Amino acid sequence: MLTKKYLGIVAYYEECLKHFGDSHLGVDWASVEAAETRYRVMLDLIRSPPGQAVTLLDLGCGASHLLDFMVRQQIKGIDYTGLDLSPAFVALSRQKHPDVVYYCLDLLESPSTLPHFDYVIMNGVFTQKRDLTVDEMFEYLAALLEKAFAVARRGVAFNVMSAHLDWERPDLFHLPFDRLAHLLAGLGGNFVLRHDYGLPEYTVYLYRSQSAR
Repeated sequence: MLTKKYLGIVAYYEECLKHFGDSHLGVDWASVEAAETRYRVMLDLIRSPPGQAVTLLDLGCGASHLLDFMVRQQIKGIDYTGLDLSPAFVALSRQKHPDVVYYCLDLLESPSTLPHFDYVIMNGVFTQKRDLTVDEMFEYLAALLEKAFAVARRGVAFNVMSAHLDWERPDLFHLPFDRLAHLLAGLGGNFVLRHDYGLPEYTVYLYRSQSAR
């Protein structure tokens, strides 16, 4: 039975925001450069013909740094919506981007609240596990991924810490490829594992079969 211990992860990020403010440290990324690499990799999920607009849900949007990156890079054709469990992060995001739609809700409890989106991105949602066990964190990932994939017309991207390193930290979620691949295969889509961008994690693109190319 999945408990709400994952709220401890939300509380951890709120403490980061309290101490470091609206910065990469405020969402617990070690550097601006590494954070921007993640944004590029996450946006590589999108497979659409040039000029075709898409809708995107940033699930676990935090301080909307993905949107900030898109604005700086003048990335067009993406209709951005944010969602976070944390009222503090949603309030900050709404203050920064008052014309953007934001949801403050737990998708595991209120899945019918959301419309459908072409793509869903979950950047950093599954990298910390804090005091959850590995099995509890895997159960949380499986449950949330299923809900996220259900509202995605085309695909979902998320990242986890690699288990193929010469180090591991007990507060981080290091997930072996094979365990995750078994879960992804059960969801019925096509998936890509990316471990090619120089950070101690990997990113997964999970596509609906009819939209993969």
